[in-house]
Amino acid sequence: MRKIGMSACLAGKCCKYNGESNYAPSLLKKFQDDEIVLVCPEQLGGLPTPRTPCEKVGERILTKDGDDVTAQFLKGAQAALEQVKDCDLVILQKRSPSCGVHQVYDGTFSGRLVEGSGVFAQKLKMSNIPIMEAESEILE
Repeated sequence: MRKIGMSACLAGKCCKYNGESNYAPSLLKKFQDDEIVLVCPEQLGGLPTPRTPCEKVGERILTKDGDDVTAQFLKGAQAALEQVKDCDLVILQKRSPSCGVHQVYDGTFSGRLVEGSGVFAQKLKMSNIPIMEAESEILE
C-alpha cells in the first residue's frame, strides 16, 4: 500500500476559498487501496473558510482586497509538508496559490494563468517529493 498526500478539497472537504470543495470521486476511487493523507495548506496556515480569494503576485500572496497573506501561506505550506513528507506521491489541486504545480493565477484576479507553482507545491518540489495535479493526464 502506498501513502498518498492529497489536497483535502479533492476528497470533498469544504476548505476551498469559497467554502466549497473540488470533489473528485474518480480520483479517490483510483487510490482507494492506498493510505491517503489530506491536507489544506490554507487552513493549516490559519486562514478561514470561506476566505477572500488569493493569488500569487511575485513571491507574495495577496487577497483580492490587497491584504498580504504570504505569512499564512508559508506557515500552512510548512505544516502541510510535515504531514506529507513521507508520502510516495502528493496530488494537488491545480491553479491554487498553494497547490498549483504548473500554473497559477497571475495576481490580477482576471482568471489569467501564468507558469509557476504555488507555495506548497514549491516546498514539495524542493523536498523532492513526487507531485502531480489532480487533473493531470497521468490519472487518465
